Amino acid sequence: AGHGSGPAEDGAPPAPARVLFPPTFSVSEIKNKQRRHFMFLRWKQQQRKEKLAAKKKRRKEREALGDKAPPKAIPKTIENQRVYDETTVDPNDEEVAFDEATDEFAPYFNRQTVPKILITTSDRPRGRTVRFCEQLSTVIPNSHVYYRRGLALKRIIPQCIARDFTDLMVINEDRKIPNGLVLSHLPDGPTAHFRMSSVRLRKEIKRKGKEPTEHVPEVILNNFTTRLGHSIGRMFASLFPHDPQFIGRQVATFHNQRDYIFFRFHRYIFKSEKKVGIQELGPRFTLKLRSLQKGTFDSKFGEYEWIHKRREMDTNRRKFHL
Repeated sequence: AGHGSGPAEDGAPPAPARVLFPPTFSVSEIKNKQRRHFMFLRWKQQQRKEKLAAKKKRRKEREALGDKAPPKAIPKTIENQRVYDETTVDPNDEEVAFDEATDEFAPYFNRQTVPKILITTSDRPRGRTVRFCEQLSTVIPNSHVYYRRGLALKRIIPQCIARDFTDLMVINEDRKIPNGLVLSHLPDGPTAHFRMSSVRLRKEIKRKGKEPTEHVPEVILNNFTTRLGHSIGRMFASLFPHDPQFIGRQVATFHNQRDYIFFRFHRYIFKSEKKVGIQELGPRFTLKLRSLQKGTFDSKFGEYEWIHKRREMDTNRRKFHL
């Protein structure tokens, strides 16, 4: 590599040495590991400078052209290159409207039932799962935590129905870490199984706000566009009372991106008439749908509406199901 730049003019500081690589040069050809790493970093730095210079040049050209500037190019992402799904819901579709008016969640959306949720765990939970359940119960109003000790889900469900619970939420764990969620809508289902990951409790979140209040939060559901996604979105919505108390300024968000459902719980603060700040309250976690089952939980004889089969379904990175 040569260090190239002409002689500096009188009084001017010397120009920084520019790395000039031969046209067929490959950093991986350098045998010395430290030298190879050093040259790679210099090469990356040069790439960044060139990219920044090209960006500045484009911006100046746009400013010079003014109104005649061509529209900005939209970068290609996996989301906007998504493979078309024939089950994508049209908001004005009469068939969808009829299905939603008659499905298992209709009494909730018609304000005929008030959500009452039982949060339970896998058998004999450890400390982290226990704390997660307690924090989840402060997010979902009218939810009650019950720690299982050897009682089968098949026996818990009839007791829940008898006591007017509308949903059963089971947090499973592996090696003391929450790793699964079973959500069963009572009394007639459906039941969804999710893989759970990236769980962060309140104390693990940086710049978190004060503890949540008892106000009913608003619920935001993003990107649940297919029929399956619609069902899952309605399932999450029916966990929270229908009329939020805006005075509490609390928001529960279920954001679907590439079939991963990210849960966040925030409080927003009005700094002025135009500026709004948000504080994350926690907890946070990520879900991935494994299956959707008709009826309540039944691992042996349950009828499945949808099961995630990796080898058959994940052939294309741009194909999503929710």
